[in-house]
Amino acid sequence: MTTSTSAQPLKRRVAFASYVDENYLPGFLTLLRSLALANPAVCEDFIVLYDDLRPVSVAKIRNLHPRIVLRRVHEETYAGFVKGDPHNYLVRKAYFILDVFRIRDYDTIITLDTDMVVLGDIGELLRMRSGLGAVAQLFHGQDKLNSGLLVIQREYLTDEFCERIDRTGRSGEYELDKHDQGILNAVLNGGFVRIDPRYNFVKRRLSGNQPVPEDTVILHFTGRHKPWNGGEKGYEQAEAAWHEHELTDAAFRERFFALDGPKHPDLVRHYGRQALRDGTVLSVAHQVAAACLEQGAFREAAEILGGFRIPVRRHGSNYLLGTALMAESRYAEAEARLLLAAADPGGAAKAFGKLSQLRWIVRDDAGAQRYALRGLAGDPTDRLCGIHQRRTAVPGASDDPGQPRAYSSAAPAGDPSEQLAHVAFYMDGQGNAGDKVLPDSVRLCFGRDNGPAAWHPEHVHRLFDRAALERVNQRRGLVIGGGGLFIPDTSPNGNSAWQWNAADEMIRRIEVPVAVFAVGYNNFEGQEYARTRFNESLCTLAERADFFGLRNNGSVRRVRELLPPSLRDKVVHQPCPTTVLRRLVPGWQDPARRADTVLINCAYDRAGLRFGHDYGHFLAQMAQAVRTLGEEAEVRYAAHAVTDEKFVFDLRREHGISMPVDPMYDWSTERILDEYARTRLVIGMRGHAGMIPFGCGTPIISLISHPKLGYFLADIERPEWGISVHERELAALLVERARGMLRAHQEAVADVHGRQELLWRITRRNMDLLGDLMKTPAG
Repeated sequence: MTTSTSAQPLKRRVAFASYVDENYLPGFLTLLRSLALANPAVCEDFIVLYDDLRPVSVAKIRNLHPRIVLRRVHEETYAGFVKGDPHNYLVRKAYFILDVFRIRDYDTIITLDTDMVVLGDIGELLRMRSGLGAVAQLFHGQDKLNSGLLVIQREYLTDEFCERIDRTGRSGEYELDKHDQGILNAVLNGGFVRIDPRYNFVKRRLSGNQPVPEDTVILHFTGRHKPWNGGEKGYEQAEAAWHEHELTDAAFRERFFALDGPKHPDLVRHYGRQALRDGTVLSVAHQVAAACLEQGAFREAAEILGGFRIPVRRHGSNYLLGTALMAESRYAEAEARLLLAAADPGGAAKAFGKLSQLRWIVRDDAGAQRYALRGLAGDPTDRLCGIHQRRTAVPGASDDPGQPRAYSSAAPAGDPSEQLAHVAFYMDGQGNAGDKVLPDSVRLCFGRDNGPAAWHPEHVHRLFDRAALERVNQRRGLVIGGGGLFIPDTSPNGNSAWQWNAADEMIRRIEVPVAVFAVGYNNFEGQEYARTRFNESLCTLAERADFFGLRNNGSVRRVRELLPPSLRDKVVHQPCPTTVLRRLVPGWQDPARRADTVLINCAYDRAGLRFGHDYGHFLAQMAQAVRTLGEEAEVRYAAHAVTDEKFVFDLRREHGISMPVDPMYDWSTERILDEYARTRLVIGMRGHAGMIPFGCGTPIISLISHPKLGYFLADIERPEWGISVHERELAALLVERARGMLRAHQEAVADVHGRQELLWRITRRNMDLLGDLMKTPAG
C-alpha cells in the first residue's frame, strides 16, 4: 500500500457545480428548487461558475440555497481553444464548465447542467468514490460520455488533468461541435465510470411526447429549445416535469415544508428564515426551531417558538420550546413549557424525562425523582426517566453516579479542608465506558487515594450555584477535568455554552487554587458554539485558573486562538491521564500473556458529522477487514456505549458477519482496563477506545472520524496509527497496519511504552507544579 496518511480526509468534502449565465438563470433556479424538493436531506456546497451574473441574479440564487460558492471563470484560458464556431457566444461559454477541474477544495464534485431537473434520490452519486463518472451518450453506445452530469473525484482535480484538457482544446483534436464534451471524450478516450442513464435521462429519449419513466432521477433538456423559452413540440410530458418546479419562492417554501421525512437543517433554517419574515404557521416554525436545536442554535430556537401562542395540544412544540429554554438556562420558563407538553398523554413520558433532568440540573433531587416516577408510570422504558430515577433514588448520591470505582478508598468522606473538589462528568451505569474511567484517572494523578476521603465531587452538568461555590471554597483546591468538556451540545447551558454549568460571576468567586486538567476541545468539524458566550466564559476561566492544561496540542492551539494574547501562554499541554494508566494505577503489572484477540470499537453519536455520505462505504470496508483479520486473531467488538452496538447489528444485516460483543458500558473500571491490557490490538473510533488501551500498554489503530484522534496521534508522533473512516482503501490499509503490529507484537508494545514515556514526562512536570500549588504530593 502507498496511501499517504497526510492525504486522508478527515471529512470527505462534496460539492455540486454548474456554470450559470443570465440566459440560463431560469433553468438554474428551477434546478435548485428541484434538488431541494427531491433531496431535502442533502445540502452540500453549490459552486456557481459565472462570468456575467448581475447582483440581482446572484441574490435570487442565494435565496434558493444556503451554501452557494461563487467562482468567476478564467475566460482567458479558453480563448485559445480551437472552436467550431468561435463567434457564437454560446459556443464560447460551453467550455466554461471545464473550470471545475481547476477547483482544489473538494474531494468529490458533481456537475449539473442548468437545463436539468432533479426528480429523484441522488444518494448513489454522493456515495461514488472512484474515477470520473458519467452517463454514456445516447447514440454512441458506451464509448462516449454526456457531460451534462459528471461525478469527479479528487484525482481528476489536478493541474496535470487540466493541462491535458488545455492541450487538447488548443490542438483542436476533438469533436469541435461537441465543445466541452468533445474535449473530455478526447482526453478520457472511454476511460470513465458508467453511471445508469436514469441519472442523466436526456429529453431525446422521450420523442413523441412519451411520459417520463418513474425511475428517472435527473431529466436533461438537451437541444436548443429549453422549457423556459417555450419548449419544443413533442415533449410536452417531459416539460411538464420541469414546469412543476417553476414556482414562486413562497410556493416553493410551502411545498418544501410540507414534505415528509428528514430535511437538512441548513435548508430548513435558510428557507425558514424567509418564511418567518413573511409570516408563517406554527408547523413551519416548529421545523425551523427543531433545525436550530439540532445545530446548537438554542437561543434562535427559543426566539422562534416564543413568538407563537402554542396550544396545549401541540405538545411537541411545547416540548421543543422547553428544551431550547432549558439549553439557555432559562429553567423556570422551560419547566412551564415542559409541563404543558406533559399534559398530553402521547408525549408525557418524554416531557417528564426532560423535567426530571431539569430538576436534577438545578440540584432539586426530590423534584427530579418525582418527575422521573411520573414518567415511568406512563412508560416504564423511558431511558431519561430511568437515569434520573436511579440518580436521585439515594439522597446525596446524585453528584457522583455510576459504577463503584475500582480503586476508590473505602474511607468515609474526609475533612473538607483536606480534600480537593473535582468538577467532572460522572458517568451513570450503562454510560460511555471511557467517561467512566476518566474521573478515577484524573484523581490518580494527584495521589493514590481517589475516594471520598480525599475528593469531593461536583457533577459538571449541575448548576454551579452559591451552595456549590461554598462547598468548593471549603476545599484546598479545585480540579476541573478530564474529558472533552469543551463541546457545545452534550449538556447545553446558557451560563457557559460548554459543559460546565457555571456563570462567569461564580467562576470569579472561587477562592481556592483552580486547575483545568486534561480537558479537550471536542468540536466536530462544522460544529459551532454559541460563540460570544463561550468565548467570554473561556476567558473568565483562563483568567481565574492557576493551571490550564488541555489533553492534546490540537486543543491547545484551538483554545489559544480564542483567547486574547495576554492569556494564551497559560494554556499548556496536559495529556489525558488515561494515556499513562500503567504509571498511575496502584500495583499495576503488565500482563505476562495476552489473549489472541483484536478489539474493534465504533462510535455512532453525531453519525452524520462522522460519516457524511460514506457510512455504507465504511461498513463494507470494515466487513472486509474483519474477515481478513479473523485469520490472524479472534476479532471482538468493544462497545463503549449501548449505541456503539449498531455496528454489530449493521455488519450482520448487511454483510452476514457476526461478532462477539464485550459490553464495556456495563463493566467496572477494573474490568475495562484488564480487558484492554490483555488484548493484542485495539482498533477504535472513540477517543478513549484509543487512549485507554494505549495507557494500558496495548498497540492501537485509530479510526479517525473526529479531529481529536489525529491530535493525540500527532502528540505521540505516530500519525500512521490513524486511518480516516473516509479512506477509499480503508480495508486494505487497516489490514496491512494491523498485521504489521500483530506479527511484530513485542516491538509494537515496546513502541507504545516508548511513546507513553513522552506523555508521562509532561504529566510529571505538570504535577510537580500542581503539587506546590495545591499542597499535595505529586502522583
